[in-house]
Amino acid sequence: MKKISCLLAASLPFLAFAHPGHGGSDGYTIIHYFSEPQHAIISLAVMAAAIVLIVRERNKRKA
Repeated sequence: MKKISCLLAASLPFLAFAHPGHGGSDGYTIIHYFSEPQHAIISLAVMAAAIVLIVRERNKRKA
């Protein structure tokens, strides 16, 4: 597990990318993060994963 964690941490800079709007005068507003598809897709994926994990944990506790 430690090897996988280290590999993931080492590969994060290669997975990051910038798109137009970063670094500009209005690139760091909250509207930017809700209106750009790159941010919205990641946010939705993280929220979906969190919901799945929470539901799975609750089902384990009930059983």
